[in-house]
Parts: sequence; structure tokens; C-alpha cells
Amino acid sequence: MSETALTLSPSAAARLHDLSKSQGRPVLLRVAVDGGGCSGFQYRFDLVDAAEPDDLKIEHDGAVAVIDDVSLALLQGSEIDFVDELAGAEFRVKNPNAKTSCGCGVSFAI
Repeated sequence: MSETALTLSPSAAARLHDLSKSQGRPVLLRVAVDGGGCSGFQYRFDLVDAAEPDDLKIEHDGAVAVIDDVSLALLQGSEIDFVDELAGAEFRVKNPNAKTSCGCGVSFAI
């Protein structure tokens, strides 16, 4: 994977397919970075029907995640994943740019 590549994991793609099937229509995962959280930045995940004109689209097995150009700089080299663990099921970002993150895994610092 190149330093600027973003990827969507097979488990994230499978979850998006499941969500699309349960909603009866295709859905995309919007991944964004907002200021805030206990470490300075926090990830935001939303299901959307369509991409914005300036969004970067990343695909895996027909599933699509979209990222706005402002968030892109903070997500370069990341993998968007879906985990289903005893503590819960959620989308996560494996971000090599994050120097620190909090225990919840939703906020980070660069």
C-alpha cells in the first residue's frame, strides 16, 4: 500500500453490503475527521445515499466509502475496517498518522 492509499477492508465491505441489503438500497459509508474528542480529532461515520462532487471514493468488492478532501489529509495511508467484538461492533480507522489515541478508539492526535 502506498503512503497515500486508503483502503476499505473486506470486513467493512461485507458490513456495508449487509447494511445495504437490510435498508433495501445501496448505502455508502462517509468517513470524516472532526476537531474535538479527548485527543484533538475524532472520526465520524455516517451512512449516505450519494457522494459529494469532491469526495474521494474507495471501493472494495462493490462497497464504497467516501471521504471529503479536508479529512483526506488526516487519513492518508489508513484502512477503514469493521470489527465485531465482545465489546461491540463498529467501523474503525487504522490510521498510521495517529500518534496517540484515546481508549474509545474514536479520537486521536497527530
